[in-house]
Amino acid sequence: MSEIKFTHVGQLKEGGYVMIDGFVCQIKTVEKSKPGKHGAAKSRITASGLFDNQKRNLMAPVHADAEVPIVDRGNAQVVAVMGGQIQIMDVATYETHNVPKPAELKDLASGDEVEYLRFGTNLKILRKRSATTA
Repeated sequence: MSEIKFTHVGQLKEGGYVMIDGFVCQIKTVEKSKPGKHGAAKSRITASGLFDNQKRNLMAPVHADAEVPIVDRGNAQVVAVMGGQIQIMDVATYETHNVPKPAELKDLASGDEVEYLRFGTNLKILRKRSATTA
């Protein structure tokens, strides 16, 4: 499930994803320097870890390859809230996962629908989906 593709550092954009030191990170800022007399253009990327919120930096030539993770999005239903953990069930595959409870979503209850991100075994709840009425 954890797929990675390669792209040039110069093609990375803010809001995208990149692997830095083996961690999936979301790009916050991209700065590019002009090439010097004997050097190549460099790119400085500041990103935060998608699953651990740690700030990380990547500095590389713009023509160097960077690992770009393929992050899956999914919808799930909250099965149970157990202290600091939430058990969710994917609505498409019916897989259940235990996910750390996000601090910004305090009002989650059983039966709520959420949107989540997944890369490998790491999961993160993004937001609570609004209820649709028929």
